[in-house]
Amino acid sequence: MSNKVVIDAEGAILGRLSTNIAKRLLQGEIVDVVNVEKIVISGKPQSIIARYKERLGIRSKYNPLRGPFHYRQPDRFVRRTIRGMLPFKKPKGKEAFHRLKCHISVPEEFAKATKIKVPEADSSKLTVKRLSVGDLCKQLGWNYDERLDPTYKADN
Repeated sequence: MSNKVVIDAEGAILGRLSTNIAKRLLQGEIVDVVNVEKIVISGKPQSIIARYKERLGIRSKYNPLRGPFHYRQPDRFVRRTIRGMLPFKKPKGKEAFHRLKCHISVPEEFAKATKIKVPEADSSKLTVKRLSVGDLCKQLGWNYDERLDPTYKADN
């Protein structure tokens, strides 16, 4: 039986956290990531937003309904980032990806669970500007409903 890990992603750097999670998934662990809207991306907020808005324009001319799909919800956004670090087209990577679950804020089922932090991904020592995934997704068109989590406050 593989072990289950709950990772608290608050204040973690997106790329560093994603590589750590991808490695855990490939080792056979079941990973639940909470507080994904509070993950940060380092860099100038304007350039980060511009880069991701430019990505939204990429689509198929033949039939846009066939993809590529660009997610605006933070949980799906982070899940897609982690997928890029897995050998997704091979059975091992696909099985690993199915062991991943991302959650906005902390669901009730994980409220009392032991949550671990990834020390390599800590953003407290960053000297550059940063942007949270929640704020980026709001800029990309995520229609957040505050009834889902009244504790989440966007910086807008």
